Amino acid sequence: MNLFNSTLTVIKSIRIPDILDVTIIALMIFAALTWFKTRASRFVLIGITLLGGVYLAARFFELYLTTIVLQSFFAISIFVLVVIFQEDLRGFFERLAVLGNIGKKFPSLSGLKSTAEIIAQTSANLAKKRTGALIVLQGIDPLERHINGGTNLDGVVSESLLESLFDPHSMGHDGAVIIDGNRVTKFGCHLPLSINTSKYGNIGLRHTAALGLAERSDAICIVVSEERGTISLAYLGNLNVVQNAAALHEALEQFYTRNIPGEKSHPAFNWLKENTMEKIIAVVMACLLWVAFGYQKEIVRRDFVIPIEYKNVPKNWQIDEPQVTEAKVILQGPDQAFRLLDERSLKLSLDLSADIEKKREFTLKKDMVNAPSNLSVADIIPARIHVYASKSISWTFPVNINTQNSLAEHLSLQKISVTPSKIRVLMGSRINPEQIRIETEPIDLQKIFFTTTLDTKIVLPAGVSFPDGTSSAASVIIKVKKKASSPSGVR
Repeated sequence: MNLFNSTLTVIKSIRIPDILDVTIIALMIFAALTWFKTRASRFVLIGITLLGGVYLAARFFELYLTTIVLQSFFAISIFVLVVIFQEDLRGFFERLAVLGNIGKKFPSLSGLKSTAEIIAQTSANLAKKRTGALIVLQGIDPLERHINGGTNLDGVVSESLLESLFDPHSMGHDGAVIIDGNRVTKFGCHLPLSINTSKYGNIGLRHTAALGLAERSDAICIVVSEERGTISLAYLGNLNVVQNAAALHEALEQFYTRNIPGEKSHPAFNWLKENTMEKIIAVVMACLLWVAFGYQKEIVRRDFVIPIEYKNVPKNWQIDEPQVTEAKVILQGPDQAFRLLDERSLKLSLDLSADIEKKREFTLKKDMVNAPSNLSVADIIPARIHVYASKSISWTFPVNINTQNSLAEHLSLQKISVTPSKIRVLMGSRINPEQIRIETEPIDLQKIFFTTTLDTKIVLPAGVSFPDGTSSAASVIIKVKKKASSPSGVR
């Protein structure tokens, strides 16, 4: 009964962001599973996954020592895993990069089946003649990183073209021919060599190269042996001998069918039908990870001092000093929500559009705080504040020039003036105009050596503001001249 109630509590606490969170993690796990299931290093991944399951169980049952040890292990092993899965990670991110080709136009499947027949028949003819050949059919993965050398060629696949490329007297006949769709893109290419050839016995260089590329990509490689006159297929890290042209044709048709979307079926429907077990495992693992790390039944409280923003102040009204500029806010929610919180973004917005003329005391409400959806406002201190406002009155004041220090001894000041000489400002009705002095920014006369014009700004005292559209810029003209030199003596 307690387990049922706990499960029901977890289900009731699920929010839309949690569903989105689980979906993203499930997609990432699914992508990793489908990628690594055909890789030789998948057994290392399985072992690490089992350790991850032990860690989750230890965390759930509060096994302190096991949790600490496994946490330390994962912290160190992250660097080791980057080295172990270096090649696989490169391929995985390359696969992500080509997701932008979802809308790419592919040749028709019927046309590719015809291409498969041409390749199968040509391979059989080359095998009868004991002419060595290495043909690569590109899948989804890009091959540029794995291929060295070669000559570019953009030609339609035909029996005569393939036989001429592998003619012993032609240039590059010892290299590989790359086919993308129904076109030959390169010939005379060098492929990476495999180091996992022991289980296949004594195989030649073409077979080793074909197996090396098949281990690093989803391309399918056809090898014709000039010594034995046999045809072999290298695909997804495996090398197998093909009995005849018909078997090769069938294998190539299946390859094209897997990589090319059907003419009548939408790619999304094909995706839903494939890898069902991997999808189930990904969803289950994402849900377990959310329960272990995302769901927190314990609610914590934390205090924050946040600024108060006065907004929508009516025109010709202004807030008088002293202003209440900060408030203490108590937020409550799960601990992981506070980890994602940027407290600098918190503020309390007080709308003064309608009430400033009628009242002076305002109640600070919880909905005035821009707290995230996964956190709630428990309390605000102070609960009420007094806001003193007054209607702005327009006054015109002279602009005084604020100078510092003195001119050099050999200079005298002729004239100093400012433009504008007067300025209209707004100030509260409580302020005494006789106490207001409008000045420019300080000007250091010690740095003036000749007549000059300075661009400066007008500085307003507290409680005084510019009307809308008025600039604070000012221009100060300082005229100086050299002092007359005194006579050295009289004869």
